[in-house]
Amino acid sequence: MTDVGALTAEFGADAATAADTVAPVGAWPRLRRQPLFWVSAAVITVIVVMAIVPALFAGLFGLGNPHACNLLDSAQPPRAGHPFGFDIQGCDLYANVVHGARNSVSIGVLVTAISMAIAVVFGSLSGFYGRVIDAIVARISDVLFGFPLLLGALVILNSFKVRNVLSVSLVLALFSWPALTRLMRASVLSVKNMDYILAARSLGAGDWWIIRRHIIPNAIAPVLIIGAITIGGVIGAESTLTFLGIGLQAPAISWGLQLSSAQQNFQTHPALLIFPAIFLSATVLAFIVLGECLQDALDPRRGDD
Repeated sequence: MTDVGALTAEFGADAATAADTVAPVGAWPRLRRQPLFWVSAAVITVIVVMAIVPALFAGLFGLGNPHACNLLDSAQPPRAGHPFGFDIQGCDLYANVVHGARNSVSIGVLVTAISMAIAVVFGSLSGFYGRVIDAIVARISDVLFGFPLLLGALVILNSFKVRNVLSVSLVLALFSWPALTRLMRASVLSVKNMDYILAARSLGAGDWWIIRRHIIPNAIAPVLIIGAITIGGVIGAESTLTFLGIGLQAPAISWGLQLSSAQQNFQTHPALLIFPAIFLSATVLAFIVLGECLQDALDPRRGDD
């Protein structure tokens, strides 16, 4: 599955020039001309609505409770009202896949939100003030960079007795924020000496006012772009951990848990693996494509290609 740190690596290499290439003005006309943007946005909209109101989609076939199981239906193929068939416990597979979107998407969004919040604060302070603050943030980031995301999360989560959406999200966020922080720091470094910053300072503006009103709004665009990609990477990472038995635990429902349950029976009952894998892959791909479309639209050197 996708590693969040790997996803940000190629973008972080050019982070020092990110603010120079970002041009929010006129981004929307370029963005709306990209068919991939509309396709990815449509997929994400459907998945998000599915995560918020799973009963709406499950109700299309009169299915509401994914825990309503009957062992007589164990691994039965699709039939009227049950388009995906049944899992080994006799639970409707379609209802489980639909309800699995909530936990998977929630973890992706929560981890990214926490990581971006930390990155904006630490990256802004580190890039703006430098010296001691920069050194402290850099050393903490270096320590966390020493652990690959999946390996570090696996070690920590393995010590948890209860693994739910919150605990899994906090652990994944612990290893996700350093890459975004470095990107934010590099972006701040490239905008803090701009003329409008110097003008604000000459007019008597304080550091916090400059950071809030000028630095963050003009430096955050690259982080927002990578944030969209990070959501997809985190969803993939959570599914990988859960597949390995270190992520979410039953009775929670997620695509990772469904893939984990299917690994013993997918050769004889491939539907148990295929359907959650399709939803997972489509969601991860949609977020990654959306992030790339945003990058193209916000970068005038690429947006008009």
